[in-house]
Amino acid sequence: MRYNMIVEGGQVPAGRVKVSGAKNSATRLLAASLLADSPVHISNFPTQLVDAVAKMGFIRQLGGNIEVDDQACTLDISIPQLSYESIDNWELPIRTTYLLTAGQIVRNGSARIPYPGGCKIGARGYDLHVMVWKDLGCDVVEGPDFIEIQGSFRGGSIDFPISTIGGTENALLCASVASGTTEIRNAYISPEVEDLIAMLRQMGAQIESHGNSLIRVTGAGGQLRGTSYSVMPDRIEAITWIVLAAMTGGTVVVEGVPFETMEVPLLHLKDAGLDFYQNGNSVFVTPDCWQERGIQPFELACGTHPGIISDMQSFYVLFGFMAQGTSRVFDYRYPERIAYAKELAKFNESAIACEPGKITTRGVAKLTGANVQSTDLRGSMALVMAAICAEGTSHIADVDMAMRGYNGLVDKLAGLGIEVTLTPAE
Repeated sequence: MRYNMIVEGGQVPAGRVKVSGAKNSATRLLAASLLADSPVHISNFPTQLVDAVAKMGFIRQLGGNIEVDDQACTLDISIPQLSYESIDNWELPIRTTYLLTAGQIVRNGSARIPYPGGCKIGARGYDLHVMVWKDLGCDVVEGPDFIEIQGSFRGGSIDFPISTIGGTENALLCASVASGTTEIRNAYISPEVEDLIAMLRQMGAQIESHGNSLIRVTGAGGQLRGTSYSVMPDRIEAITWIVLAAMTGGTVVVEGVPFETMEVPLLHLKDAGLDFYQNGNSVFVTPDCWQERGIQPFELACGTHPGIISDMQSFYVLFGFMAQGTSRVFDYRYPERIAYAKELAKFNESAIACEPGKITTRGVAKLTGANVQSTDLRGSMALVMAAICAEGTSHIADVDMAMRGYNGLVDKLAGLGIEVTLTPAE
């Protein structure tokens, strides 16, 4: 369902907020559970995410059983069968539909999946996934409503022309249940991919990773076993709350911060002058974290892990509003990821300029309430954060895009003392 949000600016957050399980891991682990011949238990799962709810709904239509505990953040999954015969609606507004293929193929020798949806950030095709299925021995037919994959997976060689997280995840799932050995070259081994590999290993998959781009999988030639696994904390959500607290002068404890996956992103904040406190798994941000000289201008380039990934881009752009001078954020991997910046300009037109691959901010910027349109998940959250910092009232259209990436977003904001109003979009 589509929602709009009304935000009264000038609210200062205070309290504690716990980082949920990572969206970019959780929905992949959910897909991995389809490979099991016995029940799977997943903890620290962000059960309220729109993407997760949509994928769980589709799995139930296929015949899977999923018990959800929103309070405990757990899933219990059992898959007695998977069949697409009763599905008549192939609209699924998520990008990772391709991950639903392996579980169907290993059981039935055939699969049907909706065409990938999700955020429209530049060109995001699915040709690399078709390549994975064909390289592992299956036939692929692109119909008007769905993609159909037929055959059984056999080990092979997958050589991606570009490094790709989604392609790597798809290849891992398919290769784990294939017969024979598969070598995946030019893989993208992010922390979330490492989380998927760890769960697949617990399920019995034999996976070797070499460096940051080579994976070798000895397939089981059939289904894997069930397991119990906990989703890693969401590094993107963690940086979101830290930046929001810093921008507003709030007093916030961010719990469950995965420091081992965030060394470089946090270092950039410190180098710019944000002197936050941290312990084993938490960050404490107070007004005292602003050093006497304030936040200093910075330049950074988004790229692959362990650097600042593109999904964090918008939060460093916002942070640039607080810097005393001109800051620049470059992103040549997704150069068209600038639509949200054009919406941010409505809060202060002179404070931001963008062109493909580069966003420039001029601080310290005073933000004024605005009517803005969400363009993508992280960009939508950036608009929410800007509205909280702004003077006056802001209206954010299609804020459900942000809710796709933040488990219990409205409740977490309320827990920090920030009140917002959700209204159904027309």
